[in-house]
Amino acid sequence: MKPSSHVEERIEERPARPRAVADIEEPNLDPADWSSVRALGHRMLDDMFDYLQDIRRRPVWQPIPDDVRTKFREPLPVKPTALGAVYRDFTNSILPFSTGNVHPGFMGWVHGGGSVVGMLAEMLAGGLNANLGGRDHMPIEVERQVTEWARQMFGFPEGASGLFVTGSSIANFMALLVARHSASKRCVAVQNDVRAGSGLVAYTSSAAHGCIAKAMYMSGLGRAALRCIPVDAMHRVQVDTLRRAVEADRNAGLTPFLIVGTAGTVDIGAIDDLSGLAAVAAEQHLWFHIDGALGALAILSPDLAPRLQGIERADSIAFDFHKWAQVPYDAGFLLVRDGQQHLETFSSPAEYLRREARGLAAGSPWPCDLGPDLSRGFRALKTWFTIKTYGSEQLGAVISHTCALAQYLRQLVEQTPELELAAPVQLNIVCFRYRCDGSDSVNAEIAADIQESGVAAPSTTTIDGRLAIRAAIVNHRTKARDIDALIAAVLRAGRKRHRVTAAR
Repeated sequence: MKPSSHVEERIEERPARPRAVADIEEPNLDPADWSSVRALGHRMLDDMFDYLQDIRRRPVWQPIPDDVRTKFREPLPVKPTALGAVYRDFTNSILPFSTGNVHPGFMGWVHGGGSVVGMLAEMLAGGLNANLGGRDHMPIEVERQVTEWARQMFGFPEGASGLFVTGSSIANFMALLVARHSASKRCVAVQNDVRAGSGLVAYTSSAAHGCIAKAMYMSGLGRAALRCIPVDAMHRVQVDTLRRAVEADRNAGLTPFLIVGTAGTVDIGAIDDLSGLAAVAAEQHLWFHIDGALGALAILSPDLAPRLQGIERADSIAFDFHKWAQVPYDAGFLLVRDGQQHLETFSSPAEYLRREARGLAAGSPWPCDLGPDLSRGFRALKTWFTIKTYGSEQLGAVISHTCALAQYLRQLVEQTPELELAAPVQLNIVCFRYRCDGSDSVNAEIAADIQESGVAAPSTTTIDGRLAIRAAIVNHRTKARDIDALIAAVLRAGRKRHRVTAAR
């Protein structure tokens, strides 16, 4: 039906309409040619398979050439670059100059070696692009499943809570905040207690990781509120000295609230007397936290697990799946015995985060209620894939083997007159020195020489005031021949450096 003339006039009088959205060229980040991207993606995957399969043919680490480093000082890209060209930059300028911790000769720091299974899971997680802050979706159920497995590993009760984080540094910080929240509640509950408003004080060993002191600083309590208790000859905290320190602070009107034990010190892998610490914490009504970044997962090894006796009594444990469990970075974890205390510490309702009984906004409490992050990646998937694929028994066997290799390295050091042990070998870390005059500077040069050679990658540390070469054996790919190669490289570099020093 033809519109009336007055309608036509009104239409003509309207201002010109903006173009319909459909007429506007819209930006799109999906491929214009899916088949070519598919082919390149398959090539990328095959290249990474080749990289890992042939890793022994490559140097552990190599210095970054100046011209390569300069390439990464370019201005912000404005126009597109072909994906193939970007990938060439990766293969030529990034891949050859990575940290090297996937290599069996990497022994410098406590880095896991990752696995093909974890790499594939990371790819799947990237494609899914799930935000694990909240909502009702299966990725969060995967994280809850891993939390349940962790609870079972450490013998925690039902009702325990857990959360993936970047690493144990953040997990330790979060545990401190939960402990502070718990202590504050107790202070308020104890009416007319003169200590209720007094300063909070925490305790750890002088061998504890530096992130504990940093956590005290970040929490606002301050480093001065952390008591670093001396260690014994095996680098374990002196429990009796700790007990006396707690009592002295309490008598001084302060409020002790936290003991941080260590399951695997960063320098030599020492494990505190966890049962003894648990007893002090129970006597004094303190929160007992364990920094298990290095050694907590020894719980999966039947021959090592007894050395962690007492860990089941902890109030919280920080540890890393990306170390001994060989999950790709990053996959830190915090496990808390009392899930309600954990929830109360971090839960902060907001109108834009409404929780519903049904629909996508159901499923609370959400992971964002257990930590500071609202936006969170799907770290749980690569961990779930790793545990599900290998099983706890095989992962435990890998952990045992790294410790056996450490004992093999200890034996080689003890049998070699030019070398000496710098500390007891308790888990998977061996600290030793090349014997010579001016040993600190020479040993530092030896470590750097070996790193630059590409044969191995040890690190250095200071034990009892003297510098030592440190080998941390974490990678599941490391074999006895890699230990042999490290010793041979140390002797070559040491003899060369020793001759140079003597000539001077």
